[in-house]
Amino acid sequence: MELIRTQPGEEFARTGASLIAQWLRDRPDALLVPAIGRTPTGIYSHLVDLHRASMLDTRRLRVAQLDEYLGVGVEDPRSLIGWLLRDLCDPLGVEPEGTIRLDATADDPSKSCRAYEDAVKEAGGIDIAILGLGRNGHIGFNEPPSGPDARTRVVDLSLSSRRTSRGYWTGSLPVPSHALTAGMDLLLGARRTLVVVSGADKKAILRRTLHGPQSPDVPASLLRSNPGVTLLADEQAWPDTSTSR
Repeated sequence: MELIRTQPGEEFARTGASLIAQWLRDRPDALLVPAIGRTPTGIYSHLVDLHRASMLDTRRLRVAQLDEYLGVGVEDPRSLIGWLLRDLCDPLGVEPEGTIRLDATADDPSKSCRAYEDAVKEAGGIDIAILGLGRNGHIGFNEPPSGPDARTRVVDLSLSSRRTSRGYWTGSLPVPSHALTAGMDLLLGARRTLVVVSGADKKAILRRTLHGPQSPDVPASLLRSNPGVTLLADEQAWPDTSTSR
């Protein structure tokens, strides 16, 4: 795992966008699996700017959804696929046929999960994953404990994940108690992974991710031995005992 430490805000966003843009230039037909949330928002904004300035060709880019709340459709204000389309796919010109989605409104969610797995494998696997770090160490919605063989599935959301999700939309809609998530087996198999971490509230879990045992109890720690993983964290999140590039 490569470690990169930056200042918060603009430097963090530009560094992340620069890394992803270079990976996409190296593999313009990449299958990209991007996390949705506040941490990568600035990174995606800079990627869109590069695309609009004709500095990033995304005509062959493919995108697979990372996770979705169970029972939530694209028009729902809580929808993660809706957020993904607005912030990334539409501005980058990714066509609907170039996306792989988790159908969270299907009558049989487990069947939807199998269809997603099959589509990702048929596409050649994940080329680039962009992952956030949950306060309990989850990646995607792979809540602890999640081992390396955990498949794409429906999961019970932890209380900390639901509290975090509550801040992502306004109004009185309830936070879903379950979600669909790309499995650990798919995410750990990504050819390149960027883990993005920002804010002082992530300092403790980042320390456990980098320095604690590699364990399903901290799913993100299982990324540590993968040479294709880069971890980008700002100064506010950085554990005091860590080293960086």
